[in-house]
Amino acid sequence: MARLIAYREALREAMNEEMRRDERVFLMGEEVAEYNGAYKVSQGMLAEFGPKRIIDTPISELGFTAVAVGAAQNGLRPIVEFMTWNFAVLAMDQILNTASKMLAMSGGQINCPIVFRGPNGSAGQLGAQHSTAFESYYANIPGIKVVSTSNGYDAKGLLKQAIRFEEDPIIFMESEVSYGEKMDIPDEEYYIPLGKADIKKAGRDVTIVSWNKMMRVAMDAANELEKENISAEVIDLRTIRPLDWMTILESVKKTNRLVIIEEQWPFASISSEISYRIQKEGFDYLDAPIRRITAADAPLHYAPNLISLALPDVARTVKLVKEVMYQNK
Repeated sequence: MARLIAYREALREAMNEEMRRDERVFLMGEEVAEYNGAYKVSQGMLAEFGPKRIIDTPISELGFTAVAVGAAQNGLRPIVEFMTWNFAVLAMDQILNTASKMLAMSGGQINCPIVFRGPNGSAGQLGAQHSTAFESYYANIPGIKVVSTSNGYDAKGLLKQAIRFEEDPIIFMESEVSYGEKMDIPDEEYYIPLGKADIKKAGRDVTIVSWNKMMRVAMDAANELEKENISAEVIDLRTIRPLDWMTILESVKKTNRLVIIEEQWPFASISSEISYRIQKEGFDYLDAPIRRITAADAPLHYAPNLISLALPDVARTVKLVKEVMYQNK
């Protein structure tokens, strides 16, 4: 059986289920307890688990991240909620210099099983300082795994996997504008292994790769292309590091074309890494250059018309696919 629930509820269920199973798991962050979470992801959790396991923190990302990292290295399994990944840059020293490096620096003696989670990228008119997508920042760090989810089903399975089984620090990226989106979630318990992309739509003519909320653009573009008899295979990466480039390669062997959609800036981005991997291992299968559509190489403005120009959209994605299909006249 399955239930129609919102993305935020799927995340909450994942945390609730793992906290009931393992008393070492706890949640901390700004407004996660008394206020039920800035986005109501942790609604009701304080009442069930109490203030020792659902912990409101000061507005001090570096401070409470340091507490959580220390707890993880001493046998607990913290979940840290950042109100937005834009704020997490204040905790970068703990994430980069302590969480990601301690296993290597301790000669394999000290693990850091911790999940850092929160919304990533643009959520509308929030200005440049609250609208950055951070996948490539964190994926660049050895010792960290990066997850970036597009829907509630994947989010629940991947979050449960991260909390229960992973011994490495996990960067878990959500989307503020997706928290209210509903989909069917199974009643039975399930886990989704990290490092495995998912083919959301099979196709024969072109491969489209994306993740997080840009999957909306990918799927909508594929549906528009279908009206013109262009069959797009759409792949949701789900996990950015480790990167499942083999699933992309196998798709390209079939379609011979690749378009990547991402919300990040173009320089040294995830699409850059994918492009390198696929041209290196699959050059002979490509019938057109790999193309991508990214955010504009500039801070994101506040004005809605400038936001729409800066971020990938369906019309430009369809145009790009037609270019790689040599149908751009």
